[in-house]
Amino acid sequence: MLGAMPSALTFLAIASLVASSPVPDAALPHAQQATDAPRLQALDVNWTRDGLITGVGGALWITTEALLKSRLAPSTCRWCDRSPDGTDTLNAVDRWGRGMAARTESGRHAWNTWSNVSDFVVLPVGVLGAQYLLASGSGAPVRYFAEDATIIIESAVVAAVANQAVKFAVGRERPFVHVLEEGQKAHTEKPSDNNLSFYSGHTSLAFSLVTAAGTVSELRGYDKSWLIWAVGLPAAASIGVMRMGADKHYLSDVVVGAAAGSLFGVAVPLLLHGRQTQAQGAGTGMSMRMSGNLGGMSLSGTF
Repeated sequence: MLGAMPSALTFLAIASLVASSPVPDAALPHAQQATDAPRLQALDVNWTRDGLITGVGGALWITTEALLKSRLAPSTCRWCDRSPDGTDTLNAVDRWGRGMAARTESGRHAWNTWSNVSDFVVLPVGVLGAQYLLASGSGAPVRYFAEDATIIIESAVVAAVANQAVKFAVGRERPFVHVLEEGQKAHTEKPSDNNLSFYSGHTSLAFSLVTAAGTVSELRGYDKSWLIWAVGLPAAASIGVMRMGADKHYLSDVVVGAAAGSLFGVAVPLLLHGRQTQAQGAGTGMSMRMSGNLGGMSLSGTF
């Protein structure tokens, strides 16, 4: 199993090579004449708004993870998968999923290390690199990639903040803690992390990055945008498998993490960064603007 860990890096390398290969304009089914409307679409990007969302959200995420976790995380489980008399009540699906966990401590540690490297280094670099290649290969100006990267990172940050709030509120006991004797639970490597199993933050982050990149590529009209989905989704799923291999999460934690990350990865680009041509033209898509003066404030939009 350990030999398959770097699969995300392999997938992303293949995507980068294919995305960078030249394709004659005449071979594209959506090729247009110069007199037609521009094929690549401008998106709604407000640097002040998006900077605030990303900056404040990022600060909340990092602060609650690095500085405040011991204060915010529940010291005892709220969702323990045990009855009051101590009987194990873990559902059959999650019990089956735990079979993917490595059998030895060193194996679980290796899965954990690989999931961290893949989720926080390989996948973000690969997604942003593939996005740059798709944009440049489609003839997009450089500023489009800067905007794309901002939207992708913003989506991931919003997903991460939502995940932190849910984990602190739910307080589900992690699988490797669940099987320990009660007296051993306070002596894990990071006791403050014992009850933050639901839902998987690594999986949510991975899917938010991939789906945000895929959604932005579709909105822009980039050539070969299907590659983001075809390569990125399996890579994101592999991170969820790694988290189960590390015995950090149950299958249900990973599935919900994938769904939540995908929700934010699609919703943030669609709701905040729709095509400008849509908002100003046919009335499709969504945009909202707020204006104010000494006489009052107004809110307007098209839907």
